[in-house]
Amino acid sequence: MNVESGTGSGHSDSLFAKIEAHADGQRAQDERLGHGRNLDSILRIPVLMQVVLGSATMPVANLMKLGRGAIVPLDHRVGEPVDVVVNGRVIARGEVVVVEDDNSRFGVSLTEIVGPAAADSNG
Repeated sequence: MNVESGTGSGHSDSLFAKIEAHADGQRAQDERLGHGRNLDSILRIPVLMQVVLGSATMPVANLMKLGRGAIVPLDHRVGEPVDVVVNGRVIARGEVVVVEDDNSRFGVSLTEIVGPAAADSNG
């Protein structure tokens, strides 16, 4: 490609036009994606994050019999990864851990980030 420094070359005019079009397109894309103040607004939106230890299915009659001290077996076993759910969608899996700063609290150590395709099938 022959690029001259003058303004009379069709090649250089074409190159600069492409660069300007790309820059304009990038600016428009940046605005759509939320750069700057728009992104700050999005980052402040609260989301509900839950860690699912497991679940159980039972008839309503058995549910009505539950009382204080009843144990409900869950479908997950000790040591199996737990699901990390944000706004109803599985986004990760991890292991339950005791929080170092406060031994009376649990936390989750993430072991896997779930990709969009897998998250869609789990949500």
